[in-house]
Amino acid sequence: MASAAEGDVGTVAELARVLRWGLEELSLNKLATSLGASEQALRLIISIFVGYPLAVFFRRYLFFKDSYLIHLFHTFTGLSIAYFNFGHQLYHSVLCVVLQFLILRLMGRTITAVLATYCFQMVYLLAGYYYTATGNYDIKWTMPHCVLTLKLIGLAVDYFDGGKDQNSLSSEQQKYAIRGVPSLLEVAGFSYFYGAFLVGPQFSMNHYMKLVQGQLTDVPGKIPNSTIPALRRLSLGLVYLVGYTLLSPHITEDYLLTEDYENHPFWFRCMYMLLWGKFVLYKYVTCWLVTEGVCILTGLGFNAFDEHGKAKWDACANMKVWLFETTPRFSGTIASFNINTNAWVARYFFKRLKFLGNKELSQGLSLFFLALWHGLHSGYLVCFQMEFLIVIVEKQAASLIQESPTLRNLASITVLQPLYYLMQQTIHWLFMGYSMTAFCLFTWDKWFKVYKSIYFLGHVFFLSLLFILPYVHKAMVPRKEKLKKMG
Repeated sequence: MASAAEGDVGTVAELARVLRWGLEELSLNKLATSLGASEQALRLIISIFVGYPLAVFFRRYLFFKDSYLIHLFHTFTGLSIAYFNFGHQLYHSVLCVVLQFLILRLMGRTITAVLATYCFQMVYLLAGYYYTATGNYDIKWTMPHCVLTLKLIGLAVDYFDGGKDQNSLSSEQQKYAIRGVPSLLEVAGFSYFYGAFLVGPQFSMNHYMKLVQGQLTDVPGKIPNSTIPALRRLSLGLVYLVGYTLLSPHITEDYLLTEDYENHPFWFRCMYMLLWGKFVLYKYVTCWLVTEGVCILTGLGFNAFDEHGKAKWDACANMKVWLFETTPRFSGTIASFNINTNAWVARYFFKRLKFLGNKELSQGLSLFFLALWHGLHSGYLVCFQMEFLIVIVEKQAASLIQESPTLRNLASITVLQPLYYLMQQTIHWLFMGYSMTAFCLFTWDKWFKVYKSIYFLGHVFFLSLLFILPYVHKAMVPRKEKLKKMG
């Protein structure tokens, strides 16, 4: 009788669990449908915003507590967020974190450990892309895993630098070099920190340990005065979220593939691509601003003081919003967008290729690494190839205008400045949209179709300039200007 009763209780408990899970799924599905979003996107948004109550809890109860409690809190909350979004697939991140810890401990501060880390973490990520890839943008476990991959590679490189003579390191390397030996709990807390686990930003182990040790505050011995700066970034993120929500039903990449798009006049196709290229980035801007607010609230965003003694909270900034919205140059957009990831690539990849002795080659390899890091679709390679081409041409054009007296005088005419700015912005966002088309449509059959519909305008325009500008430079720049530059 007892066993039968226990069996009944167990059945009821299991039924209650299944019903509770079913109700949760139903409510999330309904809410996502009513908002015009996918359930996975809704889970992602919820997970990003839940960082704020977690940050408040950390400030109130854990800021100056024992380190192991803080690491446990970050590990538990990060794993919970991973489970909420990806279920049992969280084991991918757990496996990579544990194996990375073993690589550090067993291989030590060696170049072998660094190479093993690069190979293992990137191969694991690329294998994940290979087995989960579809022709659409899906929110799956590989999304936070690409963020984790860079974290763990950076950790290995900084640990390697920590074993070198300090005088042999650059000032930047000295700042990030890890002198101690991280424990598994420290590596886990660093990896799963709730404010950056899903979409970034990137930060170093040393910076994270300063947070744990209570050093990231503008008032030593007290909780940081970061609430207002955090709310500013949150508010700005909400503005972009509202803008994206209102525009997303009307401006989509799917429309680029329709016959209706192809049947419109050429100027309309270009203008639509321009508007879409500007707007499509807003979803990334939203996520980064909201998560930056979480990092600021915890104190992780603290970045010392400026020359006036005012606290800076931009250590985790992934966006320079004003520059992003106003710059007329591609290099300006690159400098304002996904800042911490770009800084990571510069620090751990581009500068480490100095031995090649060729800056352009190092830059090209860095962009190739970035393309692979994003995924295996051909669209990523095309997008970053276009970025490489555009930046080179933009530098050539800027050099030509600066060194040619005629063009320099023409460019300095005040009354024509608004016209120049409008022309630059039009070219800038048209070809930013052109590059983003391949990035967002992924597969060659899709982006090729769209590029064909506008006659591969971006490739024709910039490849033509790449070959033409050197001859224009030769014709328009006087010999004395060239000699001055060489001197």
